[in-house]
Amino acid sequence: MENKNTWVIDPTHSDVQFKIKHLVISTVTGFFRRFEGSAMTNGDDFNQAKITFTIDVKSIDTNQAQRDAHLQDGDFFASDLYPTIHFESTSFEKISGSDYNMTGNLTLRGVTKPVELKVEYGGSENDGHGHIKHGFEVTGIVNRKAFGMTWNKLTDTGGLGLGEDIQLIANIQVLKWVEEPVI
Repeated sequence: MENKNTWVIDPTHSDVQFKIKHLVISTVTGFFRRFEGSAMTNGDDFNQAKITFTIDVKSIDTNQAQRDAHLQDGDFFASDLYPTIHFESTSFEKISGSDYNMTGNLTLRGVTKPVELKVEYGGSENDGHGHIKHGFEVTGIVNRKAFGMTWNKLTDTGGLGLGEDIQLIANIQVLKWVEEPVI
């Protein structure tokens, strides 16, 4: 029987960003600065890992305070009512080489929908402090309207002010969680 391992996100070496089309002519990029997550594995093999991930919505940062405040209000994330975004995997399968498919349930604004994400495994390395770390890049597309984010504004020419699809990119490092000894 293999050992169950818990891997936790190293937030100082990880980031979560999103991109959305603005005026259909350019892309606005933002980040979530506070998040946490873990992976449960059999041994050190991440195939079939169980992943959980939570984002603090109020940590949104698009480098523009007025836009960040608008994104937190009821037109978008409604962060006072729904302070977190949560993801829980239902499968994490190796496709080939360093490529995985991850499916799971994303809860955003109180709405839970299945999503499929691509994961590229970057490898593992000792961090010089006795910890083995593993790196992943997670990418995918989420339609914001499916989660109740329907606000939009028409341009003078009748085009949409915002795209409906949000591109997600998360660069994640994890390290094995070791329980502190009880004294």
